[in-house]
Amino acid sequence: MITPDPDATQPDLVAIRTFTSASEAGIAKGALEAFGIDCMISCDDCGGQRPSLLMSEGIRLVVRSEDAGRAEEVLTSEANE
Repeated sequence: MITPDPDATQPDLVAIRTFTSASEAGIAKGALEAFGIDCMISCDDCGGQRPSLLMSEGIRLVVRSEDAGRAEEVLTSEANE
């Protein structure tokens, strides 16, 4: 069993965008990854069994807090092109 190191610094995660469709979230995730920004998609729809939950919570694109500014710049520039 691996015990987490309490002294290790864990990055804070922030949701920078919320989407209503998985395809839009996937495109944004791909754009960030193309610029070397680690990110992940977070959603809770009970494993696809309750897609209506996405209407209230949405699909969140999550990055490390230190990457949030750069990620916003990438997504904004991609939207303007």
